[in-house]
Amino acid sequence: MSGGSFTDAGALAAALDRGAQRSLVAAGAAMRHSAQALVQQVQQRASGRPGPRVITGRYRASWSSEVHRAGPVITGEVGSTAPQARRLEFGFVGVDSLGQHYSQRPYPHLGPAVEQAGPLIVQALARAVEGAS
Repeated sequence: MSGGSFTDAGALAAALDRGAQRSLVAAGAAMRHSAQALVQQVQQRASGRPGPRVITGRYRASWSSEVHRAGPVITGEVGSTAPQARRLEFGFVGVDSLGQHYSQRPYPHLGPAVEQAGPLIVQALARAVEGAS
């Protein structure tokens, strides 16, 4: 929203609403881009040590992102549909539901990607909102 003066409260409210809508659209686009970039970072980190090794590529391909908007709240989700995702990220020591014994060390790939991407996502959202006003 650019500067200006308003003598009519209705015109001011309409201008503020337009600015808010532009900001939400821009933030949504930035969130979609950021979430997809995070997926790519996780997939890269899940392509060998220190992350998990690639065997078939299905695990790496199981990562995806979704962006949701509920009113003024925009959230991005990044996750995997693969059952081994949690075990690969955090490791597992013990007996699983099938009675198999494991002592599997963790191969962090999501956590480090989130740590690296977090500040970049905040910057991208800030730039999007500033550019929309």
